[in-house]
Amino acid sequence: MFVNETITRRSFVKKAGAVTALGAATLYGLNSMPALAEDASGSIAAIEGESWIPTTCWIGKQDCGMLARVVNGRIVQFEGLPDNPRNVGTLCPKGRAQIMAVYDPYRMKKPLRRTNEKGVSGTWREISWEEALDELAEHMKDVRSRDPELLLWQKGRSKAKDFYDDAFGKATGALKMGHGGYCSDAGYRACEYTTGLHGVLHPDFRHTNYLLAWGWDSQNAGGNKFCWLTWNQQLLDAKERGMKMVALDPWKGATGPHADRWLPIKPGTDLAFFLALANVLIENGYVDEEYLKNYTNSAFLVQENDGRFYRVGEKEQVWDTTTGSNKDHDAAGLSPELDGEHSIGGAKVKTAFRLFKEHVANNTPEWAASICGLPAEDIRRVAEELGENAMIGSTIVIDGKTLPYRPAALAGYHVVQQELGFQACRAALFVAMLIGSIEAVGGTRTDLTWKDYKNYSGLDNVKIKDTPDNFYLKNSKFFPINTGLPGIAAKVMLDPQKYDFPPEKIPEVCIVHMANPLVSFLDTPTFKEAWHKFKFVAVIDPWLSETADYFADVVLPAATVEKYEGPIAASNQYDDAQTLRLPPIDPLYESKGEIDIYLDLCEKVGVLSTYIDTVNKELKLAGTPNEIPNDSRPIVRDIFDRWAKEHVDPEGIAYFEKHGVKLKGKVSAAKFYGHAQDPKFKANDSANKAAGYTWIRGRLYGESLLRYREEMKAKGAGEIYYQDYTPFPTWRQPTMWSSPDQYDLTLITYKRIEFKQSRSTFIPLLAEMIPTQLLDINPKTARERGIDDGDEVWVESQNAVTLETRKVKTKARYIEGLRPDTVGMYNSFGLWAHPRTKGQGPTPNELYFTGEGYVTCTADQSFHVQVNVYKS
Repeated sequence: MFVNETITRRSFVKKAGAVTALGAATLYGLNSMPALAEDASGSIAAIEGESWIPTTCWIGKQDCGMLARVVNGRIVQFEGLPDNPRNVGTLCPKGRAQIMAVYDPYRMKKPLRRTNEKGVSGTWREISWEEALDELAEHMKDVRSRDPELLLWQKGRSKAKDFYDDAFGKATGALKMGHGGYCSDAGYRACEYTTGLHGVLHPDFRHTNYLLAWGWDSQNAGGNKFCWLTWNQQLLDAKERGMKMVALDPWKGATGPHADRWLPIKPGTDLAFFLALANVLIENGYVDEEYLKNYTNSAFLVQENDGRFYRVGEKEQVWDTTTGSNKDHDAAGLSPELDGEHSIGGAKVKTAFRLFKEHVANNTPEWAASICGLPAEDIRRVAEELGENAMIGSTIVIDGKTLPYRPAALAGYHVVQQELGFQACRAALFVAMLIGSIEAVGGTRTDLTWKDYKNYSGLDNVKIKDTPDNFYLKNSKFFPINTGLPGIAAKVMLDPQKYDFPPEKIPEVCIVHMANPLVSFLDTPTFKEAWHKFKFVAVIDPWLSETADYFADVVLPAATVEKYEGPIAASNQYDDAQTLRLPPIDPLYESKGEIDIYLDLCEKVGVLSTYIDTVNKELKLAGTPNEIPNDSRPIVRDIFDRWAKEHVDPEGIAYFEKHGVKLKGKVSAAKFYGHAQDPKFKANDSANKAAGYTWIRGRLYGESLLRYREEMKAKGAGEIYYQDYTPFPTWRQPTMWSSPDQYDLTLITYKRIEFKQSRSTFIPLLAEMIPTQLLDINPKTARERGIDDGDEVWVESQNAVTLETRKVKTKARYIEGLRPDTVGMYNSFGLWAHPRTKGQGPTPNELYFTGEGYVTCTADQSFHVQVNVYKS
């Protein structure tokens, strides 16, 4: 209990002592607390008007538990909440420094109305909330009366999905777009399609003995599901236990000291690398046959003539070795053949596994070496180490359950954002499938618990439309599997005829929720041109963003940490917990929490009851004693009080106000592992069950991808759209390699953890760590160009499809731990609206391109482009 209570310094420091494990006690640990007087018992003597109020970190991704020290109604300090499993009393530099964001003098104080033309820096007048919401509501009512999808809701951060994405989206009927296509959604789609899980790749750290860190900078880049601290702590524990880690990354980064080996792969060639791993695993017999036969479609028979599954009626067939005949794949008592071919009624068929074995037969380490820029022996060694460490056939008992034990895993997240990323991630999953690592103890994981996702069935049954019915081209002949990339939408806005899209269906009104597309999304010039098409733009943000500066008509000042948001999961994947974001103080100035903003806006638009009904449904309050009445505007605290009383504790929100987090105990094996389900890999999602699935079978063979390819061709799509819709991941050269020879370097970007989500480069403490943009370049490469460390250089990119060129100027920095054919930049600079960002340097997003050749087949953005670097 923390509110207005006496805290013992000894007990507090003891609980938060894990800060020192990260070597940051002096800079970021509890010894930075101001000295307070202690009484004779050793307790801190409370300052008059002081309280410690639990909340969660607002500025990071994973919502770490925090204590806000409040004196006379003002936050003076943030500390980690010791009982929150995600950060156990620690905070990263960004978490501590966010107090500077709370009191940033450049936060917006009141709503703003533009007084000049768009497309240039804005001039503004302050207006009342009433005036701002009235104007926005009138524009919303106008477009909704004609077509609700003329209203676009563009989100960046969404810390209360039930209230934002779901309730506001459903109440208004707005078209919704997120930022995932710039994050890791190519991997999300690959995992959803292949294994039925929502996420990308991370290990079972407590049991993993061998980890292939694919483009995952374990010390700086965050990762799947979490922001930073949780994975760092679990990695260090695993390393102390003896886990080996191999880093596969063109940039050594901060992972270097923690990796046992670094493989500096050429950017964009990961697909070839994983195909070679599969080749070696199969060649050496590192194959979990029981898993592949029984829990994937590897044993399904595929027709030689058309690549479709051989079916009897609607049932896919396997070859039963007991009877020597084909049988329904789900028949009782089967002994499926994994590797074989047969002739059935004149039709030649092969098992999917046999086809994959043939598919990778020529993808040897020697073949991949010249593509990936790695020695063949290093590629072969990784495959053999994965196979050896997988301990195929072994089991372990956890919580009384005997489970497969495969302590070899992969980790990867942002790395999937490359042109071949969807298929590269599928290939990585195939490696894990071959050794039986998926959802096994110590193996490769995608979510924090076993939880199948609706897209497992949805992505297998896409209905491709003759003409697109949305401006990001989902279900179209261009990108049938589709995340909803704002960059593609921008291209459509500029040339709707090219994509057969009716111009009158382009949204007219846009609400930007905690996003900054003009700088944070790749291909800045395209956004600058496209956003002129919107007739009215409202931006919700604590600061005047660059997007607001150039294109907002109205800016609504959002609160920072001083608001309610949630519910928020607080699991570290092994210990389960629940928390909320509670406002330590009232919103500063005239800012408001976003939930309050949406409640007021829905009331003015006339959809408040629908909004509340959706919140009731999403919070599972509908039909309960704690259901929120929909006949009047509720108080936000009361909403969370009702939810907490129904689902957490009879005390309601008061429980969180006292304790900060509700601990639910250890995550059981039955909840954690797919193999521990009954039946194994049980389907729980309603959409998957409605599609006829009782359990989730891994897809080694992507029959529906072949079907989409054929439909796309039949509907007139060009090869650049359908070329990667193949049933097995198939290597081809990235489009960017077609750029002229002078563009001989590949630009990659880093997501520095202190700047992740790019709302912190104007926080002085964090800006001191990396003050300006730099171009990281290998010294050998630089010297060949006459470039010294610290020289100003031009970085010029070229679009291999359109031949357009772009360039920015920055300073070179010598980095030994970087491939000679690769250069790197931070992706968090380039801001101009905040006075503190002056002189920090350009964003690399000015250099990147979106659209054909620079997005995946699932319309997810690639973070690669070929560049030429020369002295300024």
